[in-house]
Amino acid sequence: MTETRPAAEVWITGIGLATSLGEGLDANWDALQARRLNVDETGFAPYIVHPWAKVSLDAQIPKKGDQRQMEAWQRIGTYAAGLALDSAGVKGNKEILGRMDMIVAAGGGERDLAVDTGILSAQAKGNSAPGFLNERLMGDLRPTLFLAQLSNLLAGNIAIVHGVSGTSRTFMGEEAASIDAARIALARISSGQSEIALVGAAHNGERSDLLVLYEFGDFNLKEKYAPVWQRDGNSGFALGSAGCFLVLESREHAEARGAKPYAKLTKVVADLAQRKRPGAVTKSLEALWPKLGVGDNGNLITGATGAEPVTSEEKAFLRQHPGYAVRATGTIFGHTLETQFPLGLALAALSLSRGALFPPNDPTGFEVEKAGHPDQIVVVGAGHWQGEGMALVEAVK
Repeated sequence: MTETRPAAEVWITGIGLATSLGEGLDANWDALQARRLNVDETGFAPYIVHPWAKVSLDAQIPKKGDQRQMEAWQRIGTYAAGLALDSAGVKGNKEILGRMDMIVAAGGGERDLAVDTGILSAQAKGNSAPGFLNERLMGDLRPTLFLAQLSNLLAGNIAIVHGVSGTSRTFMGEEAASIDAARIALARISSGQSEIALVGAAHNGERSDLLVLYEFGDFNLKEKYAPVWQRDGNSGFALGSAGCFLVLESREHAEARGAKPYAKLTKVVADLAQRKRPGAVTKSLEALWPKLGVGDNGNLITGATGAEPVTSEEKAFLRQHPGYAVRATGTIFGHTLETQFPLGLALAALSLSRGALFPPNDPTGFEVEKAGHPDQIVVVGAGHWQGEGMALVEAVK
């Protein structure tokens, strides 16, 4: 008879944050405490964005050639991944990096706006002979652009720059992709299939082409910034630029190398509701909640987007749990698509390690102050058009 292996406890031992508020844990935590925002209402008007806080890329991507061949979203992600490896104390450790698994959530690559604009302008003026489009694309697009467009090359660049060379998986699917990235990483480590993994995502919200794409679905916040819970009558998300990576590892592996945890990741659950009828998101979240096994009081970090109808349906669910102090990352960091769920996990682990939930940044009163030392934090994600998930992050005792 085969003996059943007990599930391994999974620790979060490294956190890499590079957001609109700054790089590193201290910079982001200090900004959260000060309720500081970094919002641009004019650069992409009428759309609102949370721009990336500029960094010295050389600190995590030392070769200029590597920097040049990446587009912004890949630089953001590779930088944040380096911060996570530093935080975990494994940067440059070839033995560990050689067997570290990597699970990345990534979107589609960036476009060459100058080329796109030139082609569209010529076509609008009637200057497009047969074969015009193919000729312009073949002649104007630089070869390295295609390296920036491939979603799995964020993982590729992390492998090249930082030497993470275990198994590699890249998931696409906007917010749902990162929920599954965390869920599968947790399952692999807890089952013993993996000992240590780098998990996360990156997003560049400062993209005119992306804003146009989301405008077709009427998803963008326009004209004036407002917190997520104060967007009645002017719904939408304000795209944010951010990279967030976590180092997850089994407790046994972490203790063997003397690593200290920020927190432990206990559960990640996911759903894909068919949103054909009103209330589908509320019902999906209601079905996921019991799987966490939490009580009636606690703390909750949500990646609520500000877009409708998903935000109202998520809020209806949250109102059913009045004992939970809620924090919306979209108010502070903007909506970072694939990065939003890892960002919630990172902020939960950071709050637990520092003994307090960060203060609310919400004038509506929906978010309330919460005193005391939290011992667990629920993280919720509901994608702007599909995908729901939850996680339970707990203090290590």
